[in-house]
Parts: sequence; structure tokens; C-alpha cells
Amino acid sequence: MLWKIDISTCPYCNSIDNKLKLAEMRLKQNLFNVEDSETETFGDTGFKSPAELLQWLKDNKPVEELVFSHGDYCMPNVIIKDNKINGFIDLGSSGVADKYQDIALCYRSLKHNFDGSHGGKVYDDFNATSLFDELGIVPDWEKIKYYILLDELF
Repeated sequence: MLWKIDISTCPYCNSIDNKLKLAEMRLKQNLFNVEDSETETFGDTGFKSPAELLQWLKDNKPVEELVFSHGDYCMPNVIIKDNKINGFIDLGSSGVADKYQDIALCYRSLKHNFDGSHGGKVYDDFNATSLFDELGIVPDWEKIKYYILLDELF
């Protein structure tokens, strides 16, 4: 629904370049906490530091498909009624962005909310990749990885 909104006059640009500038500012002001990140993002198997992650993000920017993006499209921010999306909350980061910003965060949220990471209850019969069937797309795993990593700096 949100992706169908005309972005030609949208005043808020949440493009990769703008997000990277904001991420750099957040790092310079020490507004980032490594402990709030996914366990695999930093450490032995991940990046050595937030600055290294930021540099990787700058060096590996994907091509954007700009739409009106929610900005934090995860399960707690979607209102469902009668098994249909009925509304959204937390639109403070909405604006023009790549649609994979929403896809990546939604995928991560589905995984964590149904594997017990958030809330504790495990739904063994749920597969987060069903999101791609619902969207009718083949997932671009590189873009999903990129946007999840980008979100680590916020």
C-alpha cells in the first residue's frame, strides 16, 4: 500500500546516501551501541567496529528502487484486523527510500518474532521466506543483507 504513494513531492528523502550521512553523524556523536546489534554483526565473525561497518556500507551501496517507505516496517508497527493490514504506526522514518528498506526489516522482524527471539514463543510451522511469496518477488538477498546491516547503525 505504501509503495503506491506518489513520491514526486515527498519532502523526506531516506535514500542510502542520506542514511549513510546520518549514520556517520551518529557514530561521531557516539549515539551507537554495539550491544543493540545482531550478535553476528560485530566480533569474531563480523565487523571489527561500527566504523568498519559504515565503510563497508559506503563501498557496497546497491542500486535503489525508490518508493514511499515506512522506514521501520516490522511486525509491531503494523496493525492487522480480520487478517488484513489495517494500519501502520511509527511512521517517523517514512519517506522516499528503496523498497528493500521495508522488505529487509520486515523479513528480519518476521524471523525474530516467529523464532522466539522476541516474545519467547516459537512458531515451528512459520517460514519468514513466505513474505516473498506474498510479495510475488524473488528475494534479493544481497540487498536484504545490506539494509539489515544499515539498520544496525540506527
